[in-house]
Amino acid sequence: MVNGEHATLSPDEKELLAGALLGEGLPSEAEEFLHLASETYADSETAERYLRQAQQWAPDHAAVLIGFYRFYFYKGRLREALEIANRCLEKAARENNMPRDWRRASAQDAVFDRYDEILPRFFLFTLKGYAYLQMRLGEFEESRVAIAKLLELDPTDKIGAKVLLGVLDRIGFDDDA
Repeated sequence: MVNGEHATLSPDEKELLAGALLGEGLPSEAEEFLHLASETYADSETAERYLRQAQQWAPDHAAVLIGFYRFYFYKGRLREALEIANRCLEKAARENNMPRDWRRASAQDAVFDRYDEILPRFFLFTLKGYAYLQMRLGEFEESRVAIAKLLELDPTDKIGAKVLLGVLDRIGFDDDA
């Protein structure tokens, strides 16, 4: 547990993260700075400085973006995490040759039904993170729209959007009721 948050990545999310962290095209300098950021996580200022140095070497690499996302998320800096989620959505849309606005995405834009397709999965996981952050920030309608899009693109719910929907539907209800 970090900062009151459980690190509850599914095995598939861990695989995606590992693939991004070990992904092609990450300069060794950026990889080293990401490692240093991880080692110095408790010292927020130092860790963030290392993340910025990694960003100088690989500004648009998924590993760097994910590093920032996780740092901000676990530090409780949710608005900054949301900014990174938006950058990841733009990157995922670009890499999947999809409309820049995720709301305009359709099931025909990418191979969303084959879970071994890494780029469409990156888009789906990023949209899931976006939906979750919107929920945490009290933007319930935006979260609901993002969850609906997830279920449209992934109707078999391989990434677990229905879990988020269930949480969203229970907001404001007493768990004992």
